[in-house]
Amino acid sequence: MIEMWDELFSKLNPKTAESLLELNGNQAFKLMHQELDKTWQECHRVLSPGGIACINIGDATRKLGDRFRLYSNHSRITESFHHLGFDNLPLILWRKQTNAPNKFMGSGMLPSGAYVTLEHEYILIFRKGPKRDFTRESDKSTRQESAFFWEERNAWFSDIWDFKGVKQRIATDKTRHRSAAYPFELAYRLINMYSVKGDLVLDPFLGTGTTVIAAIASNRNSIGIEMDANLKDLINTNILSSGDSIKSYTKERYNRHISFVRDYEATKGKLNYINNYHGFPVMTSQERSLKLDILDSIKNGSDGNLLADYSENNFPSTG
Repeated sequence: MIEMWDELFSKLNPKTAESLLELNGNQAFKLMHQELDKTWQECHRVLSPGGIACINIGDATRKLGDRFRLYSNHSRITESFHHLGFDNLPLILWRKQTNAPNKFMGSGMLPSGAYVTLEHEYILIFRKGPKRDFTRESDKSTRQESAFFWEERNAWFSDIWDFKGVKQRIATDKTRHRSAAYPFELAYRLINMYSVKGDLVLDPFLGTGTTVIAAIASNRNSIGIEMDANLKDLINTNILSSGDSIKSYTKERYNRHISFVRDYEATKGKLNYINNYHGFPVMTSQERSLKLDILDSIKNGSDGNLLADYSENNFPSTG
């Protein structure tokens, strides 16, 4: 229900355009979500048992004619996933901090026509069936290597995330003038929270390629689907040129942990465990097998896929 998507949804179903022209917001909202429902049905079909679906969505505000209202996208999508049989897990509020502090809507300082600004989006989290089991020894080992740091767990598994969004930089003569892009950090956290190394991550709304880049940084396989063919070259360019930023992020993640260790041990004493691969102290025994994969290169494969290689180099244990 944001105007930049009107043309797309109207192409998918011309009745949407009719509803908007008739200023029938409820009907347009209904028809748009019926198109999205087709994607959620496919997500349910292809997702592995115990797999996780994460949907980043904001509610929309819009005035049609003389009526202003909020369209609750997050509740409508939740309803769709419930209908498909997913289990609803606790959601995350992403506080984007995109609005200026002096921004106001409606009647300004006068009651009662003012309304609050939307400063957050939702990250809806659903599981297909019972919790995933790791029964084979090889699966257990991969899971242990995919562990995250104790201090990361405390930040990532909070229900409020507070970091900025990203600017839209894809406007060309062929591509749409805005996208629904989210920052690398959002995709990276979710991939590490809900998958293990070697898993296949699917993004049915690939956009500019952020999810695939985050999957490469996390040593996961990935598939992205994008209906706007004009974005293909941009997606490939973004992915192939992401190597340096991925390496930098992995190094930053390492440095953040070393900084945490130093601060903790300076005030509270030595940590009890040592990581098996990197030699630095860690808080819990589950972090001993955590392995930070260092990207070596991203290149085109002979079959049209993009291939990522990882280095055997290690970080110094002393930071």
